[in-house]
Amino acid sequence: MASVALKSFVGLRQSSTENHRSSIASLTKPLSSTQIHYRRLNVVAGKSSPKVTGRNLRVAVIGGGPAGGAAAETLAKGGVETILIERKMDNAKPCGGAIPLCMVGEFDLPLDIIDRRVTKMKMISPSNVAVDIGRTLKPHEYIGMVRREILDAYLRDRASAAGATIINGLFVKMDKPTEKYKPYVIHYNSYDGKAGSAGKKVSIEVDAVIGADGANSRVAKSIDAGDYEYAIAFQERIKIPADKMQYYEDLAEMYVGDDVSPDFYGWVFPKCDHVAVGTGTVTHKPDIKKFQLATRLRARDKILGGKIIRVEAHPIPEHPRPRRLAERVALVGDAAGYVTKCSGEGIYFAAKSGRMCAESIVEGSENGKRMVEEADLRKYLEKWDKTYWPTYKVLDVLQKVFYRSNPAREAFVEMCADEYVQKMTFDSYLYKKVAPGNPLEDLKLAVNTIGSLVRANALRKEMAKI
Repeated sequence: MASVALKSFVGLRQSSTENHRSSIASLTKPLSSTQIHYRRLNVVAGKSSPKVTGRNLRVAVIGGGPAGGAAAETLAKGGVETILIERKMDNAKPCGGAIPLCMVGEFDLPLDIIDRRVTKMKMISPSNVAVDIGRTLKPHEYIGMVRREILDAYLRDRASAAGATIINGLFVKMDKPTEKYKPYVIHYNSYDGKAGSAGKKVSIEVDAVIGADGANSRVAKSIDAGDYEYAIAFQERIKIPADKMQYYEDLAEMYVGDDVSPDFYGWVFPKCDHVAVGTGTVTHKPDIKKFQLATRLRARDKILGGKIIRVEAHPIPEHPRPRRLAERVALVGDAAGYVTKCSGEGIYFAAKSGRMCAESIVEGSENGKRMVEEADLRKYLEKWDKTYWPTYKVLDVLQKVFYRSNPAREAFVEMCADEYVQKMTFDSYLYKKVAPGNPLEDLKLAVNTIGSLVRANALRKEMAKI
């Protein structure tokens, strides 16, 4: 057999035989400590999942609220075949409808879907002491007030324009694959106006599923995601006289007290031509209508002559589910439990989680060309928890400290009068970041807070004697 001359290489550079020998010789010489350099070795595994052949990755988004709409748009723009299934296209969830300023920019929302730009708020204590909030807002800053039926429809329409298929249907159940990379089978009732109230039974195969179907998520049940504590939110939309509506032009009100809720707050939020009056509770759900009546009574002078045009009620999750991911199924928005304590905010976090989850699928699938795995979707959870866990924790602590009794709520409202508290609160809310504080001001705030709580505790003891 003829001999074959092999070219010599050092690393990736071709070298002559002499250079190669000198290199080997040099390696046999001992190195001094000053010549030794350590480098971190990074091992990057190649994508192991198979390519999708003959089509793009197919994902079902169950639910068409802010979470589902944002997820569907991101998936469709990223090259993923997207199917969004939503039963109630005119959904009007009993939601205060407040969105932070950062959401308007991040999600490129047109100003005409924002009913009101709130620049002033009144926090009203159990004894009806009112504190004006909003003095620290800059001229361009505001809290947006939207109607869910308008916002949700807009996000779904944008997803459709990006290429997503929007289906008016009710998700019934999901058959899980028995083998790796095999499809999920989604069963739903399609409502096209021809099959009657029961709808037409349809089944489709998909590669991954995003559950964005709210607090009563059927997708969550399908993956045994576990239960969580939830609040009942009750809201009435009230059409009030024009002169009274002018009072709420750029103003929202929040009422605290055992009468309006033992563990939450009551609200009056302005909409386009009416106000939304509502409350919520976790611990006393059967009494929700009594709390709603008390909220209306607290605001009666400002809504006098109003007519109730719509009544809404819905569960609101109080903390994330024990399980938010199983193989190629992920939960987002209320289905995952992303509503903050204390404030009860959920719209921004729903849309943001939907987008984050979709981005992880687009990236993991290489724009719809490969199958995704649980590890790809887990990146969304890791990013979410790292970004927003501090916000949830701070608000959880605030609720436990200040919502436990009327005296504590009085202390909370008193604290809200502080300009530094207002600045920190609005900066954190409007831009969804825990705002860094000034150490000296933080110390003053701590002292004032302790003083307020001491006075509140003394008041509670005196009230208990009475």
